[in-house]
Amino acid sequence: MAHKEFVKLFESNILLFDKLSDRLKRGPSALSGYPRQQLSILVRLHIGGPALLKEIARREMVTTPNLCAAFRKLERDGLVLRRIDDTDRRNTWYSVTKKGEQIAGQAMDLMRGAIDKLFAGISREDEVALTGAMKTINKILEKMELTNA
Repeated sequence: MAHKEFVKLFESNILLFDKLSDRLKRGPSALSGYPRQQLSILVRLHIGGPALLKEIARREMVTTPNLCAAFRKLERDGLVLRRIDDTDRRNTWYSVTKKGEQIAGQAMDLMRGAIDKLFAGISREDEVALTGAMKTINKILEKMELTNA
C-alpha cells in the first residue's frame, strides 16, 4: 500500500512543480538577448560540466538539429566551446566558456530571485517544513543516483 501512495504523491508533486515552473516562466524570458532555452542549456552545462550534444538534446527534449541551431549562436557569441570527440567523431562535446559562466551565473541569480519571490508569502513554519522535506528528498535522490550510476 505504501508504495502506491508514494507513486501517487510523486505524480502529484510532478504536476505541482510543473505549475510552479510555469509561474516562474512568466517572469522575464530573456537575459542579455538569449531566449530561455539557450539560458537553460548554458546553466545546465555550467552546473554539470561538459556534455555530449545527444545527451543535451535528450535532456532538453529537442531534436539534435534544433539544438545545433541554438548552439551555433551560443558558440558564435563565445559562450560555449564545441569539441569533436577524438575517439568517436560522431560525438560532439559542449562546454561553457568564462563568458558563458558569467551569463549562466546571471541567469541563476534571476531564477533564485524569482523562486524567492514565488515563495515570499509562505509562513516561516511552512518554509522550514519544505526545506526539511527537500533536504530529505535530495539525500535519497543522491543515494539513488550513486547506486544507479
